[in-house]
Amino acid sequence: MSRPHDHMVGVIPVAGFDSDFGFPWPACMQPIAKNYLAIERSVVECAYAGADTIWIVCNDDVQPLIRHRLGEYVQDPVWLYRKFDRHAYENKKPIPIFYVPINPKYRDKIDCYGWSVMQGALMSWWVSHRISKWAVPRKYYVSYPYGAYDPRLLREHRRDIAGKDLFYLSHEGKTFKDGEYLGFSFREEDYKTILKQMRTGTGVHDPETYVYGEVHDKLPASERDSARNFSLDKVFETVTIEGAKEVELPWYYPIDNWENLVNFLGSEESNLLARPHKSMLYYRELNPIGIDEEKE
Repeated sequence: MSRPHDHMVGVIPVAGFDSDFGFPWPACMQPIAKNYLAIERSVVECAYAGADTIWIVCNDDVQPLIRHRLGEYVQDPVWLYRKFDRHAYENKKPIPIFYVPINPKYRDKIDCYGWSVMQGALMSWWVSHRISKWAVPRKYYVSYPYGAYDPRLLREHRRDIAGKDLFYLSHEGKTFKDGEYLGFSFREEDYKTILKQMRTGTGVHDPETYVYGEVHDKLPASERDSARNFSLDKVFETVTIEGAKEVELPWYYPIDNWENLVNFLGSEESNLLARPHKSMLYYRELNPIGIDEEKE
């Protein structure tokens, strides 16, 4: 079990995803139910998973639109719906939402869709580490906006998700390691393993002729920075799930392209998803930190 003060981060990757929708808004904002967007489902999933903070990795071109829809925090559903708490309204637990872009030095080099997961974990660790060693996250939960399933199923597995072992969702034998948009968690040591995998990609120069400090051959443009084209199964190939907690989903639909989205919206399972009550999911802003006004 994790310690009571352990910080678990929810990561929602948006940047680096290529879609064929062709709409003027980002693909993560496709509707999956009445007044309910795909990225909102991911936020709700992180909340049910027990995340203490949620980090959405999106670049500056789409960040204002996503923030305008989601706001700055969501309510923890467990604390919100405690029936026997006489002061439940006063004991609500808001979960802050942070928006971070891909670091410019990684763009067009290793910024594949899988790297968005790593960027969210890296930024959450860096910011938390600057605050206090007690705020440093020990676990990360990933939710993809491009997979549709009921996020409420995670409520009963919060203890396993926060535990020391990995946790992942599966459907018909497929998991995140197969490139499916299914939720999973990873630890600090898994981050290092994934980072080594990303570094197996090529750079600008030919490694066979590379000698530090000397002139060497460059790779053809099409072969440079191969990590930017890594698929999800390639990025998480080295993650070991032996001994991890697995939860089989009763239904799951990928919604990463128009055909898959239409397939999901036409299914009976689409009626099982609905926007949560506004007491949980609604545009809200956190109060700013007070400062003293200096008189001139």
